[in-house]
Amino acid sequence: MSYPDPRYFADKGEVSATYRHSGQEAELTIGSGGTVVGYVATGATTNGQFGLYRWDMGPKPSGPSPHFHRTMSESFYILSGTMRLYDGDKWIEATSGDFLHVPEGGIHAFRNESGEPASMLLHFAPGAPREAYFEELAEIAETGRQLSPEEWTELYLRHDQYMV
Repeated sequence: MSYPDPRYFADKGEVSATYRHSGQEAELTIGSGGTVVGYVATGATTNGQFGLYRWDMGPKPSGPSPHFHRTMSESFYILSGTMRLYDGDKWIEATSGDFLHVPEGGIHAFRNESGEPASMLLHFAPGAPREAYFEELAEIAETGRQLSPEEWTELYLRHDQYMV
């Protein structure tokens, strides 16, 4: 393993950091289950290198079914509570400090079925525009709109989500 090819070629460094204060309000609430999503670092703010999102899930069971992505890896870091993580083979009861990395093509899922709140960080690399997907899911949940199987398939395809 070696360092990647340089991406910055100026002779001197520059002031270009971004900062998110810990007290900043989350950007999105999804459904009535109490899932709140904070956009810690989007692909747009990291120049496409990664996306990092904080998921604070309420006690009501929720989470996606097993799926995979063709264009990005996804990682999970549990901050608090108990989250069920699917590694493509088995469900794992993950707690604070546990980490799961899923490369492109790896089947995975997550659920909070503990009956208690749980919190985790989701990391996508490279930084795909996942916000649009999350916001569309929130809109569907908020309006109660019912999608046909074909509409779900089209939504998933637009967002590099392949259900298994």
